[in-house]
Amino acid sequence: MLAVDTNVVVRYLTNDDAQQCARARSLINNNAILLSATVLLEADWVLRSTYKYARSDSVDALRAFSGLPTVSLDQPARIARAFDWALHGMDFADALHMASAADCDAFVGFDGDLAKAAKRAGALEVRKP
Repeated sequence: MLAVDTNVVVRYLTNDDAQQCARARSLINNNAILLSATVLLEADWVLRSTYKYARSDSVDALRAFSGLPTVSLDQPARIARAFDWALHGMDFADALHMASAADCDAFVGFDGDLAKAAKRAGALEVRKP
Protein backbone atom coordinates (compact mmCIF):
# COMPACT_ATOMS: atom_id res chain seq x y z
CA MET A 1 0.00 0.00 0.00
CA LEU A 2 1.17 3.50 -0.82
CA ALA A 3 0.20 6.71 0.96
CA VAL A 4 -0.22 9.70 -1.32
CA ASP A 5 0.38 13.39 -0.80
CA THR A 6 -2.11 16.14 -1.51
CA ASN A 7 -0.44 17.12 -4.77
CA VAL A 8 -1.08 13.63 -6.21
CA VAL A 9 -4.78 13.89 -5.34
CA VAL A 10 -5.01 17.42 -6.77
CA ARG A 11 -3.24 16.44 -10.02
CA TYR A 12 -5.59 13.45 -10.37
CA LEU A 13 -8.67 15.63 -9.90
CA THR A 14 -7.76 18.82 -11.75
CA ASN A 15 -5.68 17.66 -14.72
CA ASP A 16 -3.90 21.03 -14.55
CA ASP A 17 -0.61 19.42 -15.58
CA ALA A 18 -1.17 16.70 -18.18
CA GLN A 19 2.07 14.82 -17.49
CA GLN A 20 1.67 14.83 -13.72
CA CYS A 21 -2.01 13.95 -14.03
CA ALA A 22 -1.16 10.93 -16.16
CA ARG A 23 1.43 9.81 -13.61
CA ALA A 24 -1.00 10.36 -10.72
CA ARG A 25 -3.76 8.41 -12.49
CA SER A 26 -1.43 5.54 -13.29
CA LEU A 27 -0.24 5.42 -9.69
CA ILE A 28 -3.76 5.54 -8.24
CA ASN A 29 -5.28 3.11 -10.73
CA ASN A 30 -2.55 0.48 -10.36
CA ASN A 31 -1.73 0.48 -6.64
CA ALA A 32 -3.42 0.13 -3.29
CA ILE A 33 -3.58 3.68 -1.92
CA LEU A 34 -3.99 4.98 1.63
CA LEU A 35 -5.67 8.37 1.79
CA SER A 36 -5.29 10.09 5.14
CA ALA A 37 -7.73 12.54 6.67
CA THR A 38 -4.99 15.17 6.74
CA VAL A 39 -4.40 14.83 2.99
CA LEU A 40 -8.15 15.19 2.39
CA LEU A 41 -8.20 18.26 4.60
CA GLU A 42 -5.39 19.89 2.66
CA ALA A 43 -6.81 18.80 -0.70
CA ASP A 44 -10.12 20.48 0.13
CA TRP A 45 -8.28 23.66 1.03
CA VAL A 46 -6.26 23.59 -2.23
CA LEU A 47 -9.28 22.84 -4.40
CA ARG A 48 -11.30 25.64 -2.83
CA SER A 49 -8.60 28.29 -2.49
CA THR A 50 -6.46 27.73 -5.57
CA TYR A 51 -8.90 26.12 -8.00
CA LYS A 52 -11.98 28.00 -6.74
CA TYR A 53 -14.10 24.88 -6.31
CA ALA A 54 -17.38 25.46 -4.52
CA ARG A 55 -17.64 23.60 -1.20
CA SER A 56 -20.03 21.02 -2.61
CA ASP A 57 -17.89 20.48 -5.73
CA SER A 58 -14.79 19.91 -3.62
CA VAL A 59 -16.57 17.48 -1.31
CA ASP A 60 -18.11 15.64 -4.26
CA ALA A 61 -14.73 15.31 -5.97
CA LEU A 62 -12.97 14.13 -2.81
CA ARG A 63 -15.77 11.70 -1.98
CA ALA A 64 -15.58 10.23 -5.49
CA PHE A 65 -11.80 9.96 -5.23
CA SER A 66 -12.15 8.27 -1.83
CA GLY A 67 -14.49 5.73 -3.39
CA LEU A 68 -12.09 4.56 -6.07
CA PRO A 69 -11.50 0.79 -5.88
CA THR A 70 -7.80 1.18 -5.07
CA VAL A 71 -8.25 3.84 -2.36
CA SER A 72 -8.59 3.13 1.36
CA LEU A 73 -9.24 5.78 3.99
CA ASP A 74 -7.44 5.91 7.31
CA GLN A 75 -10.65 6.89 9.14
CA PRO A 76 -13.51 5.87 6.83
CA ALA A 77 -16.46 6.39 9.18
CA ARG A 78 -15.26 9.77 10.41
CA ILE A 79 -14.41 10.97 6.92
CA ALA A 80 -17.82 9.85 5.59
CA ARG A 81 -19.52 11.74 8.42
CA ALA A 82 -17.45 14.84 7.68
CA PHE A 83 -18.36 14.65 3.96
CA ASP A 84 -22.06 14.45 4.89
CA TRP A 85 -21.84 17.40 7.27
CA ALA A 86 -19.90 19.47 4.74
CA LEU A 87 -22.63 18.89 2.18
CA HIS A 88 -25.07 20.29 4.75
CA GLY A 89 -23.17 23.60 4.86
CA MET A 90 -20.37 22.97 7.33
CA ASP A 91 -16.80 23.78 6.37
CA PHE A 92 -15.03 20.48 5.60
CA ALA A 93 -12.17 21.24 8.01
CA ASP A 94 -14.64 21.93 10.83
CA ALA A 95 -16.66 18.86 9.91
CA LEU A 96 -13.55 16.70 10.02
CA HIS A 97 -12.52 18.15 13.39
CA MET A 98 -15.99 17.48 14.78
CA ALA A 99 -16.18 13.98 13.32
CA SER A 100 -12.92 13.21 15.10
CA ALA A 101 -14.52 14.35 18.35
CA ALA A 102 -17.69 12.28 17.93
CA ASP A 103 -17.19 10.47 21.25
CA CYS A 104 -17.04 13.75 23.19
CA ASP A 105 -19.90 15.55 24.93
CA ALA A 106 -19.46 18.72 22.87
CA PHE A 107 -17.08 20.64 20.63
CA VAL A 108 -15.91 23.90 22.20
CA GLY A 109 -14.97 27.01 20.26
CA PHE A 110 -15.76 30.66 19.62
CA ASP A 111 -17.13 30.21 16.07
CA GLY A 112 -20.83 31.07 16.10
CA ASP A 113 -21.23 30.18 12.43
CA LEU A 114 -19.83 26.72 13.16
CA ALA A 115 -22.35 26.28 15.97
CA LYS A 116 -25.21 27.13 13.59
CA ALA A 117 -23.88 24.93 10.77
CA ALA A 118 -23.31 22.02 13.18
CA LYS A 119 -26.86 22.29 14.48
CA ARG A 120 -28.30 22.35 10.92
CA ALA A 121 -26.17 19.34 9.95
CA GLY A 122 -27.08 17.34 13.04
CA ALA A 123 -23.47 17.31 14.21
CA LEU A 124 -22.04 17.53 17.70
CA GLU A 125 -23.16 20.48 19.83
CA VAL A 126 -20.79 23.45 19.69
CA ARG A 127 -20.39 25.29 22.98
CA LYS A 128 -18.63 28.54 23.73
CA PRO A 129 -15.83 28.40 26.31
